[in-house]
Amino acid sequence: MKLVFASNNANKIKEIQQLIPASIEIVSLQDIGCTEDIPETADTIEGNAILKANYVTQKYGLNCFADDSGLEVETLNGAPGVYSARYAGEPKNDENNMDKLILALKNEANKKANFKTVICLNINGEQLLFTGTINGTITDTKTGENGFGYDPIFIAEGLTKTFAELTMQEKSTISHRGIAVKQLVALLNTMV
Repeated sequence: MKLVFASNNANKIKEIQQLIPASIEIVSLQDIGCTEDIPETADTIEGNAILKANYVTQKYGLNCFADDSGLEVETLNGAPGVYSARYAGEPKNDENNMDKLILALKNEANKKANFKTVICLNINGEQLLFTGTINGTITDTKTGENGFGYDPIFIAEGLTKTFAELTMQEKSTISHRGIAVKQLVALLNTMV
């Protein structure tokens, strides 16, 4: 089975390929010749995942899945949320986003947050959603060299290391994306 992952993010593609059964070939947007930026104009994480999957399915007629993720900080009423990638403005920049968040939480006692991923799968005329969430806290400093996004400042509940201090394999077994992908894989395993 061939399935388009509506992403050009090499880190995400690598992370997901580790979790998908070998019998399913994952192809990127680049692989199908989709070079345009798919609009992410929804005001929810779920909405953006649906927009991206529908774009590929409607324009290319292919089975596809897309994800959208966000970091939701309790004391900031869920911000940056759907705007996580561009929290510090354009162009999107992980370092600037983390700096802005650390500054926003500087005088806050409550640093609870969660990472949330929603995957939208369009397959054989059906649309299914899978959600993964992991709770944790935001640190005051960046630690670790692995991962991407907010990984250097997020420590999951029950851990003492940031996501950026974990190996890709360690992270993918417990992360929000890993949780959602496991649900996706369970379904795909029934189809191959």
